[in-house]
Amino acid sequence: MGKYFGTDGIRGVVGETLTADLAYRTGLAVGSILKKEKESEKPCVLIAKDTRISGDMLEAALTAGLCAAGADAAICGILPTPAVAYLTIKTGCDMGIMISASHNPYEHNGIKIFGKDGFKLSDAQEIEIERLIDEGVNTVLKSSELGRVGRDDGRLAYDYLQFLVSKSEWRYTGKIAVDCANGSAAITARQLFSGLNPGAEDLEIIAEAPDGVNINENCGSTHVETLQAKVKAEKFDVGFAFDGDADRCLVVDEHGELVDGDILLAIFSRDMKTKGKLAGNGVVGTILSNSGMDVFARENGFEFHRADVGDRHVLEMMLETGCNLGGETSGHVIFLDDSATGDGQLVAVKLLNILAESGKPLSELARDIPRMSQVMPSYRLSGGKEERDAIMANPKLLEAVARQNERFKGEGRVLIRPSGTEPLIRVLVEAKTEEEARTTAEYFVDLIKSI
Repeated sequence: MGKYFGTDGIRGVVGETLTADLAYRTGLAVGSILKKEKESEKPCVLIAKDTRISGDMLEAALTAGLCAAGADAAICGILPTPAVAYLTIKTGCDMGIMISASHNPYEHNGIKIFGKDGFKLSDAQEIEIERLIDEGVNTVLKSSELGRVGRDDGRLAYDYLQFLVSKSEWRYTGKIAVDCANGSAAITARQLFSGLNPGAEDLEIIAEAPDGVNINENCGSTHVETLQAKVKAEKFDVGFAFDGDADRCLVVDEHGELVDGDILLAIFSRDMKTKGKLAGNGVVGTILSNSGMDVFARENGFEFHRADVGDRHVLEMMLETGCNLGGETSGHVIFLDDSATGDGQLVAVKLLNILAESGKPLSELARDIPRMSQVMPSYRLSGGKEERDAIMANPKLLEAVARQNERFKGEGRVLIRPSGTEPLIRVLVEAKTEEEARTTAEYFVDLIKSI
């Protein structure tokens, strides 16, 4: 991680670590780099945001920085993050910027940057932007050289919706519940799912009334229990929970049971393997993926690769290994043949295809996928990078982790890592039983507290 960029762009609490000034300097840096690359041509950057109240301020600051550097800004308003990746390619823009802090509370926000190929930036590109943010940009332009601002009238959002609809191959006739997290999906989900399943009585959408501060509040993929209760009580066949910017999706089966990103990867990989569409004969997960995925891959004759946490790292390994399917436990799933980034609503469309084609309930599709009991509590840091680094390098903690992993003898594991988006130390424990996993995790959280 760099000074400003974490695992998923620049992220921080608005007014504290993420300010209008930082957004302006980021826009100025991005615009200057593109202006240098384009030479005589004026570059264009596509910008969208989620529903956070701070999005307007950051959008204005980023736009001012871009225009001051001589780059045009195409403002798209509220859209999902994957729409930015898709539309950056479709419109031929030189970069795309999404203003979002994904699953975090409304006080947080972030700046995610995509290249003209729809992929997130490389480490080298992020380092160069950070350098220019800190050193400043010596830009003195004539008025005629300044960037201009254009605003989408809804046509680009329509294009993105048409892309999603085009991936629907079967008509699903079951009852669907959708949780939009009061985020970006609130702009697109009703139109999308109504088009996929015309029966209005078979579709219910919740948390689609964003007010700027209720994003992810007791809803969405970080509070999937809200959707679970609704699906179970009102007998829906499937439920989809998105996060604030709709790039991830967790699913609930007809019994109200959670189907996480690992299980989704297993379902998709089995379907694609059967149809001869699994490129590279492999799937990419992360170091947090349930160990049951290794077993499932072996049983089904393909490789399971583990990348570092973050969909950018997943994508890098997909390109490295030639895989066209990858994702994270949190619900980021990348279908590389269709999209350059994780797309929660595309996940929903693809899963509805499988449910409709197979005629099976979701619980049956997930039933035979092996799982190891997994617990992942967190410890919230009160200090900054120094505290985090001191904890992660503490010999007592390192020795305890090594000792426990040796004790598990391959039938469990302990992994401790800092969050790339929040001031947290995350503890992951897998074991044969839930009780053993929970007890072990509690021990390590207490150990971290004592350091």
